[in-house]
Amino acid sequence: MATGLLIVFILISAYLGWLVARQRRALQLIGREWRELRTEEERVFDFLHGLGEAFGGGTKRRELYRLIVESAARILDAHGGALYLVDRSGAFLTPVFVSRGCAPLVEIPPHIRQQAASSPVAMESYLRLHPVNPGEGALARVWKEGGARTFTFADAELAGVAAPGQQPTAALVGCLSYKDKTLGVLAVVNGPMSTDFGTEDLAVFKAIAGQSAFALYSEAVYAEASEKHRLDSDLTTAREIQSILLPSTAPVIAGYEIAGLNIAARHVSGDYFDYLPLSGDRLGVAIADVAGKGIPAALVTGMCRTVLRMAAPGGRSPAEALRELNRRLYPDVKEDLFISMLYLLLDARSGDVTMARAGHDPPLLYRAAGREVTSLDPPGMAVGIDSGEVFDRVLSDSTVKLDPGDGILLYTDGVTEALDRHDAEFGTARLIQALQANAPKGAEATVRNIAEEVREFAGDTPQHDDITLIFIRKT
Repeated sequence: MATGLLIVFILISAYLGWLVARQRRALQLIGREWRELRTEEERVFDFLHGLGEAFGGGTKRRELYRLIVESAARILDAHGGALYLVDRSGAFLTPVFVSRGCAPLVEIPPHIRQQAASSPVAMESYLRLHPVNPGEGALARVWKEGGARTFTFADAELAGVAAPGQQPTAALVGCLSYKDKTLGVLAVVNGPMSTDFGTEDLAVFKAIAGQSAFALYSEAVYAEASEKHRLDSDLTTAREIQSILLPSTAPVIAGYEIAGLNIAARHVSGDYFDYLPLSGDRLGVAIADVAGKGIPAALVTGMCRTVLRMAAPGGRSPAEALRELNRRLYPDVKEDLFISMLYLLLDARSGDVTMARAGHDPPLLYRAAGREVTSLDPPGMAVGIDSGEVFDRVLSDSTVKLDPGDGILLYTDGVTEALDRHDAEFGTARLIQALQANAPKGAEATVRNIAEEVREFAGDTPQHDDITLIFIRKT
């Protein structure tokens, strides 16, 4: 009986010892897994912290690419990595960072393989310059399919991409997408003689890919905002320069009032007007509209001003001055940047107004006696369309005489083509009515009030064309 109890006691003690040992091993395993998890968490935290510092410290784009690739490779204990971004056209992937010694994920041409056997730099150069097109291996597959996945040497996308001894053993490849926008592809790679990636590695890689996509998207938005700010600053400077080229005050000429204004639809205007004091109590007045908007049109208006100021003096008539302007500008003006222009000479002694119209909107002649308004339509074609044979033949001078109270309104089509919220145009009829109502009030009041009527007509509707007005009134 005693012997039987002893045996039972020994068996129970052995079993309890086995349980304790098993529990101890389980605790040790849990502790090791916990330490590994903590280490993994610390690496991911370091990665996120690094991205935060990159933005906070104004890291350059190239350094952000390097940080993403090298951090991902370090966290996953990979041999290397690569980052590819979608080209602006969306047709292919462009390599923006490939870590040194990264096993290739694209097929390597035989001649590059041969060069790489003696010079590893040949392989690295090829990988850093070669774009990935649809259908080219693991990178292209994930780019088109989305998500993230593990590739091994047994997969067709990795087999045969490089010479023996250079093939990747395994790769984690993830599509970088944020807000339904595909930005590129991130990959980490293990080279020859290394192990595959596990399920836990893929989970961590997905987290890294998600944060990387957010970082790249944010960087792109920040860069775009910075570029827009820089462009806005440049455009503001351009507007200030252009405002210097436009007349700041009206000229004084005996017996006449003159006023003009320019309202740009954008930062800079494709409209131009100028006053040119000439000898013998004469004044040249020019107004022009370049087909096109923005900086290119503004540059052409600057060319117009310079050339006209050289061509106008010397007793030339308006038609002669515009012919010279066309000869000088035609070789340098593109077809889509032709210029409609009107140039007139005001003779204070005779009271004559002589004008030539190069395809510009017909000026409006106001007669004070009957408050009548008529269009003046001297023939002509726009500057920059013809080298001179046709332009010189169709252009001619036209002269009118102004009586006290009469006036001439010059304008660009930004006035008549201004739109309201129903897409109705301000039109010539409204402009004539505005001229009849305001001409007796003087030149300054006329251009100011007409501009205000156009503004009230348009309301909040964005205007896509510049507005220029000049009114010449005989006192």
